Amino acid sequence: MFLVSSFAILLQELAIVMTAPSFHNFTVVATGWVFAHRRTVTGMLMAAGQAGQRHHSAFHRFFSLARWSLDSLGLAVFRVLQVWLPEGSILLGLDDTLAGKRGLKVFGAGMHYDPQLSSRSKAVTRWGHNWVILGLIVRFPLWPERAFTLPILFRLYLNKKSAAKHRRVYRTRPELALEMLRVLCGHRKNRRFHVIADSAYGGWEMVARLPPNCDLTSRLALNARLHEALVPAAGRPGRPRVRGIRMPTPVQMLEGRARHVSLQIYGRDQQARMCDTVARLYHLPDRPVRVVAVEALRGGRGQEAFFSTCWEANAEQVITWYSWRWSIEQAIRDSKQHLGFEEPQGWSRRAAERTAPMAMLLYSLIVHWFVSEGHRRYEAPLRPWYRQKRHASFADMVITLRRESAREKVFSLGLSGPGSKKMTRLLDQTLQLAA
Repeated sequence: MFLVSSFAILLQELAIVMTAPSFHNFTVVATGWVFAHRRTVTGMLMAAGQAGQRHHSAFHRFFSLARWSLDSLGLAVFRVLQVWLPEGSILLGLDDTLAGKRGLKVFGAGMHYDPQLSSRSKAVTRWGHNWVILGLIVRFPLWPERAFTLPILFRLYLNKKSAAKHRRVYRTRPELALEMLRVLCGHRKNRRFHVIADSAYGGWEMVARLPPNCDLTSRLALNARLHEALVPAAGRPGRPRVRGIRMPTPVQMLEGRARHVSLQIYGRDQQARMCDTVARLYHLPDRPVRVVAVEALRGGRGQEAFFSTCWEANAEQVITWYSWRWSIEQAIRDSKQHLGFEEPQGWSRRAAERTAPMAMLLYSLIVHWFVSEGHRRYEAPLRPWYRQKRHASFADMVITLRRESAREKVFSLGLSGPGSKKMTRLLDQTLQLAA
């Protein structure tokens, strides 16, 4: 199989970060990744039609031994995607996810908390890899009301037992996230970045160590201690104060008067009570943040609190920013279901660290290709039970890429006559069923 030429041109822009032999192997792997039913190296070779033409160990070595950097590849994808970036701050989505694995010899695998299987009363752990993911939050002109997160940088988190086993320095998930932010913010020092993350990455250590050209919006505890700006008291004896006057906590803010607002978040209208103020966090008395306390009037979200280091933004903007964080959850789900993020079986260090992220880099490129070219060739399937569906899903994007790649190959054979249309129709139906 071959990828459609418009998508192959996108891959050519990544050739700068690899040698020519490695890039050839990369294009074969990317082609097989799109068409394969199971994303193992041999499965991708079968799907790409390269089995038996070269020894399969050459493609295993592409992940385990070849001299290319995952960060450089991610930054090359960033350069491809920068045509969609706004003039102001670049929004980033940050999260982590668990990829289930088997085998005790797989590098970096360990027991990690599984949020999908756990409940409030019972915590469930599972053996696998835990990935910290950083992506661009983009709103395309084709769907201005819909946010996408396009992953570009990745770090494999090792728990303390796994880090000791592999003789690696233990680093927490926020530390790995800060490392990725420094890579990206250092790559574009003249641009402003704004990362949106959940409470796991909203601690004061994270805020205090952000790069100079990066802001953060995250959740805040309802009982968080807040303070006003410190006003120096001249001539006062004793130790000088470090923090200003104590302010009400977010839950105390909601106990008083609050304004009623209508929010357009998570694809629906939500009525809520909202309070906001500019305050200083207890551990960061010198940095102002916008604190927003909100209580849904209908629904089960209850009382919530958020903060943003963009303290000049209004409360509605902070809530809207945080609602866009959900797009990274969607990107993780689609990468697992449609691109086999959990399926690679490499067990060595470099293979484990570089194989699975390829699925999410392809996710970013496929969305970019569909918005740029593929949507013109998209044919919505007849599904009368989905009456409210207005946009193409990621599954539709993958099917469109497969269909156009197969069509271009078939039409290059010079078929003609009345039977050619039937063959094309049969090909489309076959690809849809195979997806």
